[in-house]
Amino acid sequence: MQGSILGGAVKRVEDPRFITGRGRYLGDLVEPGTAVMVPVGSPFPHGRIGDIDDAAAQKMPGVLAVLTADDLGLEPIRGFRLAPEECSRPPLAHGVVRFGGEVVALVVAETAAQAADAAQEVWVDIDALPAVTSIEAALADGAPLLFPELGTNAVYKSSDDPVADIFSEADVVVTATFENQRLAAVPLEPNSALATPGLDGTIDWLVGSQNVFSHQRAAAKSLGIDRSLIRTRVPDMGGGFGAKIYSYPEQILTAAVARHLGRPVYWQETRAQNLAAMYHGRAQRQHVEIGATYDGRIVGLRANVYQDVGAYPDLGVLLPLLTKLMASGVYAIENIEFNVVCVATNTTPTYAYRGAGRPQATAMLERIVDMLAAELDMDPAELRRRNFIPPDAFPYDTASGATYDSGDYATALDRALDLSGYAEVRADQARRRLDQERVQVGIGLSTYAEVTAPYGDKEWSGVEVHESGDVTVRVGTSSHGQGHETAFPQLIGEQLRIPADRVRLVQGDTGETARGDGTSGSRSLQIGGSSIFRSGEQVIAKAKRITANHHETTPEDIVLTETGEFAVVGVPDTGLTWVEVARLAADSANLPEDEKPGLAAETIFEQGDGTYPFGTHVSVVEVDTETGEVQVLRHIAVDDCGHILNRLLVDGQVHGGVAQGLGQALSEWVRYDDDGNLLTGNLVSYLIPVAATTPNIVTDHPETPSPLNPLGVKGIGEAATIGSTPAVLNAVVDAVSHLGVRHIEMPATPSRVWDAIRAAQNV
Repeated sequence: MQGSILGGAVKRVEDPRFITGRGRYLGDLVEPGTAVMVPVGSPFPHGRIGDIDDAAAQKMPGVLAVLTADDLGLEPIRGFRLAPEECSRPPLAHGVVRFGGEVVALVVAETAAQAADAAQEVWVDIDALPAVTSIEAALADGAPLLFPELGTNAVYKSSDDPVADIFSEADVVVTATFENQRLAAVPLEPNSALATPGLDGTIDWLVGSQNVFSHQRAAAKSLGIDRSLIRTRVPDMGGGFGAKIYSYPEQILTAAVARHLGRPVYWQETRAQNLAAMYHGRAQRQHVEIGATYDGRIVGLRANVYQDVGAYPDLGVLLPLLTKLMASGVYAIENIEFNVVCVATNTTPTYAYRGAGRPQATAMLERIVDMLAAELDMDPAELRRRNFIPPDAFPYDTASGATYDSGDYATALDRALDLSGYAEVRADQARRRLDQERVQVGIGLSTYAEVTAPYGDKEWSGVEVHESGDVTVRVGTSSHGQGHETAFPQLIGEQLRIPADRVRLVQGDTGETARGDGTSGSRSLQIGGSSIFRSGEQVIAKAKRITANHHETTPEDIVLTETGEFAVVGVPDTGLTWVEVARLAADSANLPEDEKPGLAAETIFEQGDGTYPFGTHVSVVEVDTETGEVQVLRHIAVDDCGHILNRLLVDGQVHGGVAQGLGQALSEWVRYDDDGNLLTGNLVSYLIPVAATTPNIVTDHPETPSPLNPLGVKGIGEAATIGSTPAVLNAVVDAVSHLGVRHIEMPATPSRVWDAIRAAQNV
């Protein structure tokens, strides 16, 4: 069945409505008469809240209410289970503010303009406290504590037992410190929410969410009501990248205020608010040692990793543990020692962002391997090849605790090197260096493995065939750019052998789906798609039983033909269409004994573990040695995500992932001053890639199937971000390494590149 389902290149059916302006985003669904909520944020990153003077705001035109924590009495939002419960975040700051922009009050008015004007008139008396905005400052003796009851800003620690003589066999040990800088997610659509109360105490809650059930649970717990009272839905959504898994306080507050006022309430974040308040990613400092023999065999790796989790520890605590899980990368490293410290700071909390911990692992490992290659005077590609886990070793247990399902790393490397013209670039590089040209060329490699669906390995789905012949598919994942409206109907359409345009997909709605774990961790096709496939198998099996009963034969004698009919083997004129079988299924008189009416099935598919896609990225760059300017000439992405359902969707994910990876390597960087003020609060100071700076991207996809799911697929949504970032950075360093440059921190901006060249020349 796999061969008939996988591999088709089907254009996205979603795109026509998006590119013609017919998409229905949350802001398009606000009805007249809806109140607008505007938060009042703290101007200080740390301080004690005193009086809140809202007298002037209350008198302004259109104002319906000014509310504080005391007015709504909501429960704190509990963070990730490894984070201390004392660090749970109140939906409205109460007593203390811990980062700039944290919401301390709400203004609700008839219009957005009225609410925004009134919010300017709410005066909050805050007794400012010293702030800590870096890992070093937060861990220093006498540092101000975000949660004094803990007695420390180190909110979580994890240490391996020391590996005795970890480098005893090493001839060379390379040591480095890397900064995986803080990033903003910058989705096309900032956060928003629309809550409409019902007369029966229910709430119809529209949110930008990657997982409506986690949003529903968080809101219900905070409001102190049964979650069945909150129907949570997601309309068209403009991106998430991991940052919309979390249920934001402002979103929950719309539901609380709607209940409080008894009328619909809408909230829409501005871009400046989004950059300040949407949870950030990465923010990890890594102290790394790697040891190898002279012939290039890696014998050990030690990493001490510090994770900035921001003001409210949440999923940020998990990020370094995912970094640890992938610390071995594609290499057979027998000894790994990995220690973690998570640190609270007076900054925006950190959370998942496209890759969530795995990009940090690859960036760390691929930089230190390049530095090791330089120390050994060995070609970076050859050093990698010598340490690959061989194809016959799978499933493979790494020293850092992962079990890789399948892999063929040398094939991906060979294809990437061939597509990049590796030898030709090296020859051009040698010529430019000999001629001492101003513009030098560099070529960078990144060979990676990552884990997809690491903690979300089960999913619910339902498939129903109607008497009209149309099919409804329900699933607990939720699309925000991945192409589910194309992929899932394509999958079930080919499985049932019906046109995909006869399939209706229902997703992102707690009122129409039984349960779900949403879309994150590149899990949708391998978990959600496999669940749909299993539900489809059950529907086919039931249709065979019904057809067999109709023809007075056994189900084993019934086949589903290529034309989508159920027929007795060898007797094609006995075929029944899906319409005919569905109509038989509607009447219990036509059914076998104990068969329920209807032609439908539900499944919870459980994979049991994550899958481990892999690949090689090669980036070719030019560096102007007099200005530090970097130009990416081309980027080759060879990503193996197992069997491919739709090549167009896979390439789309790769293109977006590479762009974000280039952004981290070259320009993106969330920065604060020492007092905790955000310095990158707009898209002039926070620089994301644009079309003009994104190079030609060449893609290729070997297919090493996963044995863990019936489709043989692995995730692809985050892979290209993971693979591209270190490839670009390695290329930049490679371009100027002959000048004595050993490393450049990300982002490799022109000033940083220029400074590195000058520092090397002045040694």
